[in-house]
Amino acid sequence: MSSRLIPVPAALPQRGNAFSRALGLFLLWLMRWRISGTLPDTRQAVIIIAPHTSNYDGLVTVASMLALGLRISFFVKHSAFRGPWGGLMRWFGALPVNREDSVDLVGFSAGKFAEKEKLLLAIAPEGTRHAAEEWKSGFYWIAQRAGVPILLVAFDYGRRETRILGTVTPSGDLASELPGIIARYQGITPAHADRLSLPLRKKRD
Repeated sequence: MSSRLIPVPAALPQRGNAFSRALGLFLLWLMRWRISGTLPDTRQAVIIIAPHTSNYDGLVTVASMLALGLRISFFVKHSAFRGPWGGLMRWFGALPVNREDSVDLVGFSAGKFAEKEKLLLAIAPEGTRHAAEEWKSGFYWIAQRAGVPILLVAFDYGRRETRILGTVTPSGDLASELPGIIARYQGITPAHADRLSLPLRKKRD
């Protein structure tokens, strides 16, 4: 099992210890998976993860997060917190959200960045594992309102890599910037090609 990982800048929110990092490395080794790219030296960011076509993506996320020792927060539907798993999910950084509630999720999320000195908020812009027709733009507006960069991360099942694709600083012009963001994911192999979102299918074709 290789212990080599990409460098983790000190500014990023971190958690865990030698044991949790070793556990993450072991999981990556079991999956024959690795991490590539360069992490930004920033205290805050919105992380977008794509393509999201399989529940297996969750295991890849946990293994990568543990191995790097990063503290990453993400939204999960509130019903998933029922029972004994709720505490464990919160420990991993999960934040409950009621998707049927009328709460201003963009404003609520941007407010979290104002409250916390260090915060990485992960969002799957496709919003579903099943061939979304379009990407949801909430991630962009959260980052723009909070004044933080968007960190692009891909699950590449062809290379068996969690790939760090760089950052984008949103200007507020979604129409001109979203195509460029989606283009960064060209060439990424999903777990299930038939579930790929339409914007990524167009790039693939």
